[in-house]
Amino acid sequence: MGKLKIKGGDLTKLGFPKGSKVTSMTLGLMHRYYKHNNKAFVLNMLKQLVKNPKKFISHEVLEPIAELLIEKPEVENIEVGEEIRLLRDDEIKSFKKYGSQYIGQGAIDQMNIAMRLPVTVKGALMADAHQGYGLPIGGVLATQNCVIPYGVGVDIGCRMSLSIYEAKASYLANNDFQLKGLIKENARFGRHIFEDRNRNDAIFERSEFKDIKILKKLRNKAYQQIGSSGGGNHFVEFGIVKITDIDNEFGLQIGEYMGLLTHSGSRALGANIARHYTNIAQELCYLPKQAQHLAWLNLDSEPGQEYWAAMNLAGDYASACHHHIHRRMMKSLGMEVVATVENHHNFAWKEHLENGEEVIVHRKGATPAGKGVLGIIPGSMTAPGFIVRGTGNPLSLNSASHGAGRQMSRTKAKANLNMKMLKQELSKNKVTLFGGGLDEAPQAYKNIHDVMAAQQDLVEVIGRFLPKIVRMDK
Repeated sequence: MGKLKIKGGDLTKLGFPKGSKVTSMTLGLMHRYYKHNNKAFVLNMLKQLVKNPKKFISHEVLEPIAELLIEKPEVENIEVGEEIRLLRDDEIKSFKKYGSQYIGQGAIDQMNIAMRLPVTVKGALMADAHQGYGLPIGGVLATQNCVIPYGVGVDIGCRMSLSIYEAKASYLANNDFQLKGLIKENARFGRHIFEDRNRNDAIFERSEFKDIKILKKLRNKAYQQIGSSGGGNHFVEFGIVKITDIDNEFGLQIGEYMGLLTHSGSRALGANIARHYTNIAQELCYLPKQAQHLAWLNLDSEPGQEYWAAMNLAGDYASACHHHIHRRMMKSLGMEVVATVENHHNFAWKEHLENGEEVIVHRKGATPAGKGVLGIIPGSMTAPGFIVRGTGNPLSLNSASHGAGRQMSRTKAKANLNMKMLKQELSKNKVTLFGGGLDEAPQAYKNIHDVMAAQQDLVEVIGRFLPKIVRMDK
């Protein structure tokens, strides 16, 4: 059977908005997941989707399209007020930028808008920052008694997790074939999930799944996806852990060990929570167009309290996903873990400024770096990551970068790089890659050493992680 050929005009005839985000998303998903299906079958399916998108809200492929087609959330007693005025130039506070020379103007412009919100107290921009939605990736923002769903991000509680094994680094080279098999066997990405029944977790007994309407609908999907990782820049990788600080918190001797590093978030659970409550926030908080993605929810309001509870659940779910991956791997290896490190980014915390004021600190693509707090800042699939200890710098709102940060968008990376360049980079660094693509090529990222040099006041380095066997989505 030939490849599916549908165009935007076909979707417009079915009732899709012409030239819209939902139309382009639909075309992409159809050509990816239904490319060998009959055109008439696909168009009939999409016709039913447009007619009643709520029927497809838990569909494995069509769910994100259905979400976009459902224009407004179910919210009672919403009163839309007048447009909220942003602060003038003479009213806003400046914010600290780390590694300004590595930060694009788009990210700076987005942070400038965030600093104009009347609820903003303080902000900072990390050296890995680049443009996103709402807050820039790498943006840190403290607000008064309110939370911004897009200040947290779509992948709520996206997280790093590192297991350090009792085995020395030489185990990697001596058992290369076995480890490649284990990483393929014990990692799932995107829409690929584990087929076994080993999904039980205490997270599913949480009362939030019963008490919050949207979470009731999302529980089954979350159950299906637990222990798997998202697409994009998420990964599972074996590598060499180099402990360099003799006073490390793990009690490990300086030296090289084998480690497993994972990066993933809250999957469809977090994405749906983000979309739902952003829609509510935008109904309640009427901002000028350039700031619409920064709409907030007051924490004294019912929607604000709901989002806060849902966000924390999604963060704990993200952590549980990592624990399932690491548990599977430890069982398959038959090897003890001697130390672990993990941390959220894409989250909001209740914290206190140096003057004692309680604020909500949003870290969208930023690592918590309070005094003595441990974290992981990855590089790329060929560049080292860093195990760090926070210094508790108030100028950065106790934060640091969450990685190297992109220097090329995904589109630009695909247009300017090729597979030969990627393979040469992998070969040079003796890294084996399963999955992945040009949009995640090392060349698409900033130099992690430049980023780390720009934040020496924010973190102390305890050790490094050198990737060797990397698994990503295809």
